[in-house]
Amino acid sequence: MQGGKMAELVSPITRQVSTEKWKAGTPTVDINLKDVEDCLIYDRRGVSFPFKSLYQDSKSVIIFVRNFLCYSCKEYVDDLSKVPRKALEEAGIRLVVIGQSTHQHIEPFCLLTGYSHEIYVDPKRSIYLKLGMKREETFTDSALPSPHVKSGLFMGQIKSIWRAMTSPAFDFQGDLHQQGGAIIAGPGSHVHFCHFDMNRLDHMPITWLLQLAGVQQSLDFSPKPKIIHV
Repeated sequence: MQGGKMAELVSPITRQVSTEKWKAGTPTVDINLKDVEDCLIYDRRGVSFPFKSLYQDSKSVIIFVRNFLCYSCKEYVDDLSKVPRKALEEAGIRLVVIGQSTHQHIEPFCLLTGYSHEIYVDPKRSIYLKLGMKREETFTDSALPSPHVKSGLFMGQIKSIWRAMTSPAFDFQGDLHQQGGAIIAGPGSHVHFCHFDMNRLDHMPITWLLQLAGVQQSLDFSPKPKIIHV
């Protein structure tokens, strides 16, 4: 109960980040999807699919998160859950989240965040490792803070520890040191954009990712989200 009251007293911290600032401060990386196209991912029922099935026939925005207990990933996916399905359908875009836990943690994470788009896991971190995503964190001037993370470090870690303690399966739901990233790919193996996070706050702004993928709507992630038609 005390943890819940403490969480209620924390005011959201909203950071407005321009596309130009993010472009200037965030390097992209080159990857070859041929190296990972046959790696298996798993849905919430434990059914496996080759990774290439996500982008073979359509353009996909694929978000790799650190672990399902990570407070910054949870808050990032909180905002991903607000992306309108209609906006994705009109653009012919798939929105996919990939974690690195076992598949049993998918359903509780979706219930917690309200996320209803596609989500899978890579429990052996095969894709993370083969693509060269970072392990451990690096904080530099070029690693800009995520505009989607509202909690401070201390309160965020308290929330993560509490969720671990109250989870039916007490584990860390993935490698705590693994960093994530974002890829826009398809149709086929063509990669339109790729960014690997340098630390837990180095997320790409969701609005920019969607616009880069061809979505014609922009989201306002202020405390009272609304759709802005452009």
